[in-house]
Amino acid sequence: MDASGGDGDRGRGGGLTTGEVARRLGVAPTTVRTWDRRYGLGPEAHTGGRHRRWAPADVARLERMCALTASGLPPAEAARTVLGEDVRVPETEPEGRPTSRPQPQPERPRPPAAAPARPRARGRHRAGSGLRLGDVRQECKGVARAALRLDAPALDELLSTTIEEHGLIPAWTEVIMPTLQAVGRKWESSGERYVEVEHFLSWHVSGAVRRCSPPVAAGRSGASTLLACVPGEYHTLPLEVLAAALAQRGVPVRMFGGALPVESLVAAVRRTGPAAVGLWAQSRTTASRPLAQHVAAMEWGVRGARRRPVVLTLGPGWAGQMVAGLPRPTGLAEAVAVVEALIRGDVPR
Repeated sequence: MDASGGDGDRGRGGGLTTGEVARRLGVAPTTVRTWDRRYGLGPEAHTGGRHRRWAPADVARLERMCALTASGLPPAEAARTVLGEDVRVPETEPEGRPTSRPQPQPERPRPPAAAPARPRARGRHRAGSGLRLGDVRQECKGVARAALRLDAPALDELLSTTIEEHGLIPAWTEVIMPTLQAVGRKWESSGERYVEVEHFLSWHVSGAVRRCSPPVAAGRSGASTLLACVPGEYHTLPLEVLAAALAQRGVPVRMFGGALPVESLVAAVRRTGPAAVGLWAQSRTTASRPLAQHVAAMEWGVRGARRRPVVLTLGPGWAGQMVAGLPRPTGLAEAVAVVEALIRGDVPR
């Protein structure tokens, strides 16, 4: 197997490799192999070697399988439906370009067999359930499909690969967050449906973030960062990403998670003496200017050499709640830069 998840060099023996098929469908290679082994959705023609090749008809069946499972149909039932259908493939010209879209599921035009191994082009993609992803990266489609199928192995593999390829914060900003927002919109417009998908996706995102985070470094007094959600705020995922990104850069972090009570926040700041305190507010109803000002005014240390923390107001809830003298990074990348500058002493405290 090659490093990209394929079953050999492209073009050897004709057809697409398993890795190429998986990237085209937006699923993990293990999902394709599982559908082959468990449900008989493998290539109809077998080559003499061990490398499997997928013809257009084979890929058309898998595309139909993706659409059915993304709509909520259990994989076993979806496979029985696919195997019982006469799934057509587009007729081709001499150059091999399709002249019509595959039936019965009209989707985007099929890319040629020699498409790049890791497509990065941006474009409009919609998962089979009707999730409106908008103008997003290609990887969003695979993550959304795996989440809608509640396919834990595929979702873990896709999240880990995306973080490894793009870096933690770009993966969060350009792939994970847009997908979470699309699931949230679907939940809000569908009553109580898709709540399980949002919880499932959030849990696996949290796990993927923690897997890429190194052990927290031990920090001297005044060289660490404290991260917490303000009281009443439970959206912890952005702070988890920030904590992991800081840990990757060797910055000591203490993460307190969601809805930390005021008394507990004050006690933690006094006990640890951090250089920076990041307060996350997702909603304007939870952002508290008096709380930020109170924490920023806290002091510790001996007389004549007392220190204060730099408080970072993080998250969309602080929009319109600017606190004089306190930095408000516009994104996680900027927050990392501010904290690193504080630790190095480039920013006066």
